[in-house]
Amino acid sequence: MTRLWNEPADFADEMVAGFVAANERYVRRVTGGVVRSTVSPAGQVAVVVGGGSGHYPAFGGLVGQGLAHGAAMGNLFASPSAQQVYAVAKAADNGGGVFFCYGNYAGDVLNFDAAQERLRGEGIACETVTVTDDVVSASAEEKHRRRGIAGDLAVFRIAAAAAEAGYDLAEVARVARLANERTRSFGVAFTGCTLPGAEAPLFTVPEGRMAVGLGIHGEPGIDETGIPTADGLAELLVGRLLDEVPGGVTAAGARVVPILNGLGSLKYEEMFVVYRRIAQLLTDAGLEIIDPHVGEYCTSFDMAGTSLTLFWPDGADQNSELSDLWDTPVDTPAYRRGSVATAARADTSARTSLSARASSAPADATLEDVPPADEASRAIATTVLAAVQTIAETVDTHADELGRIDAIAGDGDHGIGMQRGSHAALAAARVAVDAGAGAGTTLAWAADAWSDKAGGTSGALWGVILNAIAAKLGDQGRPEATTVAAGVAAASRGVIDFGKAEVGDKTMVDALVPFSSTLAHAVDGGADLATAWRTAADAATRAATATSDLLPRMGRARTHGEHALGTPDPGAHSLALIATAVGELLTTEKEKADA
Repeated sequence: MTRLWNEPADFADEMVAGFVAANERYVRRVTGGVVRSTVSPAGQVAVVVGGGSGHYPAFGGLVGQGLAHGAAMGNLFASPSAQQVYAVAKAADNGGGVFFCYGNYAGDVLNFDAAQERLRGEGIACETVTVTDDVVSASAEEKHRRRGIAGDLAVFRIAAAAAEAGYDLAEVARVARLANERTRSFGVAFTGCTLPGAEAPLFTVPEGRMAVGLGIHGEPGIDETGIPTADGLAELLVGRLLDEVPGGVTAAGARVVPILNGLGSLKYEEMFVVYRRIAQLLTDAGLEIIDPHVGEYCTSFDMAGTSLTLFWPDGADQNSELSDLWDTPVDTPAYRRGSVATAARADTSARTSLSARASSAPADATLEDVPPADEASRAIATTVLAAVQTIAETVDTHADELGRIDAIAGDGDHGIGMQRGSHAALAAARVAVDAGAGAGTTLAWAADAWSDKAGGTSGALWGVILNAIAAKLGDQGRPEATTVAAGVAAASRGVIDFGKAEVGDKTMVDALVPFSSTLAHAVDGGADLATAWRTAADAATRAATATSDLLPRMGRARTHGEHALGTPDPGAHSLALIATAVGELLTTEKEKADA
């Protein structure tokens, strides 16, 4: 369990602050994460990694000479927001383009891709390779859908070594793709992990049992067995990975880098006992072991478990490119290899101010900071503020329930993420109203704050939803019911385009699409907004409930398969709860106006 924290909501920020204070030789803090505190050569490709916090030393602990130039660090188990990724990339850029590398999770893909498009729009070249090393998360035929776990280290290291060697952006991406193709991982756990302030772990494993094939965000395993001996576990791990030797590799006589990774609570001594047998098995299989790793490289907070990664640097053609890159010296807070000549400390003044300008709405905004709005729109802005407050209160009421559902059909952090996002949105909406903003600007500021502070998939998608509605509301006049319905329709299209999910995939889309279509139909039929909204909320609630019968086809829940049957999708459920609560608010507002 987790024992030490102040306010759980502040844990990630305070953790990053402490990490930077302890490692100023290597890193400095910027908006959204950390970058090297040393000078990198002008024109060198900047390797930016990242993901949710709770996986130390991934990702901030791998920033330093010979490895990453920057790390975008989200909240616990939540991807960094697009704003955070953008700010870190801007601070890390050396003029040679930005190479993004991270584990293949829906929220990370959404937010990193959004940041990448923004950077490209500014003329900064970017490339991305997602890590897909976890063999149990999809079949070999669909390995592009696999998630990234401890194999991140191998791919990050090769990409960074290529950048260090002066490769251009396209070549860095090429060798990173090759390294990813040559990396396979498989993990087990004996306990779940507990987030700060949580009363229970995200999942549990019965006493004397072992979860097989788990993820690193609290996702339970795909199978469960009795706990084997140390040798038995080594045989399970090695056997599964040797069943899938990467294409282009001839196993007999091949060189392999084994990485036995501790997930948080497993003792080094136990891992050494397991590795003893792993080394025997790999040698007996005719493999040459090079640079073996035993330690913590990608954890899952306090989870007791381990994973084995095999990185195969040489193909059948015996091309030594990856092996040569692997020998590049590295010096970071948590990972060191070889001897690195210490670089000069960077001058941070200009870049710090640039990073600060990437933040959301200013806390001290005034009327001069917001677009012009008429009195009618400012009046509606107070209703928008009330709606955002209703959303935050609704999320607070149901946060534990959302987390419980997500622990079954996701990774357990949906309630926490929704709280972070909705409360950030509420704070931003209050600032906007106090500054005299109109309805559209008020909701747009709330949208940006939500996506920035929540991160993850839900943060990105709620940012899309609220921004789409805000664009239709505008800052002039009182919007008609048809305008609001058009905004919701735009939100529905935006979520589908951004997240790539469709109805039936067991996602938020399953509730959002019927909510939007029902609202539009009711408004077109002459219903007032409050009545139409309540009707649409009922449709969303029915649709969200019906997701219990669906198998997940998108997001982290996809790997759960039949384990997710019988449980509604948490994103669809939270949307339905919010729609219902906002409908009640609109009805109350209408009754006051009619009185």
